[in-house]
Amino acid sequence: MSSYFFTSESVSMGHPDKVSDQISDGVLDALLKQDPQSRVACETLCTTDLVVLAGEVTTRGKLDHVALVRDIINDIGYTGGDMGFSAESVRVFLALHSQSGDIAMGVDRDGAGDQGLMFGYACNQTPEFMPVPIAFAHRIINRLTDVRKKGVVDWLRPDSKSQVTVEYRGKTPIAVSAVVVSTQHSEAVDQKQIADFIIPEIINKEVPASLLSTATKYHINPTGRFVIGGPHGDTGLTGRKIIVDSYGGWGRHGGGAFSGKDPTKVDRSAAYMARHVAKNIVAAGLAEECEIQLAYAIGVADPVSVRVDTNGTATVPEDKIVALAREMFPLTPRGIINYLDLRRPIYRKTASGGHFGRNEPEFTWESTAKAAELRKAAGLGAAPATVQFKVA
Repeated sequence: MSSYFFTSESVSMGHPDKVSDQISDGVLDALLKQDPQSRVACETLCTTDLVVLAGEVTTRGKLDHVALVRDIINDIGYTGGDMGFSAESVRVFLALHSQSGDIAMGVDRDGAGDQGLMFGYACNQTPEFMPVPIAFAHRIINRLTDVRKKGVVDWLRPDSKSQVTVEYRGKTPIAVSAVVVSTQHSEAVDQKQIADFIIPEIINKEVPASLLSTATKYHINPTGRFVIGGPHGDTGLTGRKIIVDSYGGWGRHGGGAFSGKDPTKVDRSAAYMARHVAKNIVAAGLAEECEIQLAYAIGVADPVSVRVDTNGTATVPEDKIVALAREMFPLTPRGIINYLDLRRPIYRKTASGGHFGRNEPEFTWESTAKAAELRKAAGLGAAPATVQFKVA
């Protein structure tokens, strides 16, 4: 059996696009906290000491946008004047207005806030029910962020990226062939010091030793320098990292971004439900991997289509899985919102580290509470399935 390679990337909370995502979701959270019925579509642009907020907001909530933006930037770690983007000095421009009444009519009838198609995916490759490349890329970035915030070393800065290439034989990951980590740093450190820290303290603690070897290639700050970074080094925009946010390119994506959108927007809520359904199907032992597609028409409650693709790994017919998904999970916008309890200020946390493969309690779409019921309804018995993960 021939082998092949697959690569996924992750980016840190200080990446300029993720700064924008967090600000957009920070606005959403602040408004949902005051008014759970808020309708928000907030886009953020950030560049050298500048943040621009634009979009549509209908809410009873009141917000000091400038103070909120500064608080988020401070939490990310852009403070002081030496990084070209600072919580203390950033300028904030507002271009927010109310939602179109034409769109609101459809949403008021419990229809979808827009047309579109959404995908959800899950597999038994890792305990996160995620593909190995994106799971490892997230693990590396999350550890790097944790180390920076704890001050383990004093030269790390907020902007960083990881990239992991995995060799597969059939459906089984057999080796990590390459790891790339680029991290912003201060002037006071050389590249050898950075590599001597990143490889043993970050990569080797997140990637299983069984998948690493002398053949694994490490590229640490491959340009040789990464002092200028964040929004000072590159303009950030909300929604430009949708593959990082989802499945690293392994599972399909419908094209709609998540951040800054309240849950009446099916780009977000239906993508979360599709992930939830797919994960429960895999956790129930109905398939080793599962991709769900949902599609909606604006103003219409029920999805216009539901599709299941298990890539030949199903233990029961796929048409039966589709029927079970329709029967056991609410798939209208209102049903999804209520089932997943989405009218809460939980979204800023999703805007870094990926929206899927997380175990925080706020991430209700990651629950596998329906797995046993699904398994029983599929005729596979009441005993819970034992999922054999390919990589721990």
